[in-house]
Amino acid sequence: MRNRPLAVFAFVIATLCCLTRWAYAQIDPLFSWNDGAAKSAVADFVKRVTTQGGPDFVPPDERIATFDNDGTLWSEQPVYFQVAFAVDRAKALAPEHPEWKTQQPFKTLLEDGIKALAEVGEKGLLDIVAVTHTGISTEEFSKIVLDWTASARHPRFDRPYTDLVYQPMLELMTYLRANGFKTFIVSGGGIEFMRPWTEKTYGIPPEQVVGSSGVTEFQIDGKGEAVLLKLPKVEFVDDGQGKPVGINRFIGRRPIFAFGNSDGDQQMLEWTAAGSGARFMGILHHTDAEREWAYDRASPIGKLDKAWDEGVERGWVIVDMKADWKVIYPFEKQ
Repeated sequence: MRNRPLAVFAFVIATLCCLTRWAYAQIDPLFSWNDGAAKSAVADFVKRVTTQGGPDFVPPDERIATFDNDGTLWSEQPVYFQVAFAVDRAKALAPEHPEWKTQQPFKTLLEDGIKALAEVGEKGLLDIVAVTHTGISTEEFSKIVLDWTASARHPRFDRPYTDLVYQPMLELMTYLRANGFKTFIVSGGGIEFMRPWTEKTYGIPPEQVVGSSGVTEFQIDGKGEAVLLKLPKVEFVDDGQGKPVGINRFIGRRPIFAFGNSDGDQQMLEWTAAGSGARFMGILHHTDAEREWAYDRASPIGKLDKAWDEGVERGWVIVDMKADWKVIYPFEKQ
C-alpha cells in the first residue's frame, strides 16, 4: 500500500502523456514532422486531391498510396531485418543439421553470425533464405515470424525490430487513411514475412501487402488437413522494375501517392508520376547518424543514387530525416 501513491502518480503522468499526444494529433496530424517544405507538400497534396469540386479532386476509390517498407517505414541497418530473421532461423535449425558444421555457407554463418554475410555473398544468402523460409506451411511460417518479432532484439537499440518503425510515417499513413486513402506496402521483402505483423504495426492488413514471393503448393498433410507448403523456388521479386508490375498485378490501380527511400523504389515512383492528374512522389533520405543512420549513394543496403538524382531533377519531395523529423521512433521522447 505504501507504493500506491507512486503508482497513481505514474498512472497520471502516463495518462497525461497520452492525452498530450492525442491533443497534438487533433491539432496537427503530422505532429512529429518539423514545419518545412516536405510537411507542407504532404498537407497541400492531400488538401488538393480531397477538395470536392477542386481541379485536382480524386475520388476516394482512386486514392491509392504505396509505401516501400525497408528504410521507408522501418529501419534497414545494419542488415535488412528479414536477413537478421534468416540468420536467427538458421541458428535455431542448426541442431537438426549437423552437416552445416562443415557445409558452406552455413559453416561461416554459424561461426560468425551476421558478420559473415559479406563473405558468403548473394548466392550464399539465397541458400540461407531457401533453407530458413521453405519446407513448412504458410501457417507455420507465420507463427515463426511472429515469435521472432516478439523475441528478437535489434543489435544497436536492444529493442524488438518492430519498435524501429518510423513515428512520422505512422502519422502519415494514419493521416492519409483519415482522408480516404487506401495504404499499401510495396516491398522487396518477402510477402509471407511481412503479412503476419503489418496490420498490428502499421494498420495495413495482409491483403494490402505486396512483396516478393516464393512458390507455394496446395497439399493435404499427414493429418488430413489442407495446407499451403512453401517451396524453395522464387515466384516473384517485388523490387526495382518488379514494383510497378506488382502494383498492377495485386492492386490494379496506379498510385497517386508513393514513398520510397532507395534506387529499388525508383520505378515505383516513376510509375506513379506517369499517371494523369495530381501526383505525389516522396523519397526518404537517411541523414541522421545520431538517432538512426546516415547513408545514400555508397551504401550496399538501401542505396540511394539514381532515384535521388531523378527526384531532385523532377521535383519529387525529398524528406531529410534529420531536418524534417522531430523524432524517428515512437519510443523517443518528444
